Amino acid sequence: MTNKILELTEKIYNEGVVKAQVQADQIIADAKKEAGEIIKSAKKQEFEILDQAKINAVEYKKNTDSEIQLAARQFMSKFKQQIATLVTIAQVEPPVKEAFGDTEFVKNIIQTVIQNWNPQKPEELNLTILLPEKDKKEFTGFFDSKAINALNQGIDIQFDTKTANGFKIGPKDGSYIISFSDKDFENYFKGYIKERTKKLLFDPS
Repeated sequence: MTNKILELTEKIYNEGVVKAQVQADQIIADAKKEAGEIIKSAKKQEFEILDQAKINAVEYKKNTDSEIQLAARQFMSKFKQQIATLVTIAQVEPPVKEAFGDTEFVKNIIQTVIQNWNPQKPEELNLTILLPEKDKKEFTGFFDSKAINALNQGIDIQFDTKTANGFKIGPKDGSYIISFSDKDFENYFKGYIKERTKKLLFDPS
């Protein structure tokens, strides 16, 4: 009887040990499998992160290159504009300033403008001419001369300290006024010459 109890006890023990070992082996196997999946997933994420980093690096380089090229084009465009402006100023300003510093030149322009203002009815001029105060003596004599006296009917001559050179002319009613000064002519010629200058400097073909 005692032997049977011992055998039964040993059998139960052995079965428990075997069962526990099986469970332990299963737990270890499951843990290894899970660890393998975690490692596999981590490696996959690593490759995805590296691939995305490469894509981002290529895109960043592309954008940077585009920005550098755009900045270079803008710089060259601005540089060409500045060079063309400097050359144009050198071409235009000195001769124009010199011309408008000559009262005889200005007188000729005034006479031409008056003669062509209303050629159909020269007796109906009704004009106001604004001239530099500093040149009052010369221009007063000019408008009293025979050359302009015939055209002088209906013309109101005024002198102004704010007018540096040239003259301004318009109807007496003040509806509009046209300016003939060195700055006006400079701006006109600069606009005309600048494009030609740029073409000669940067596109001589």
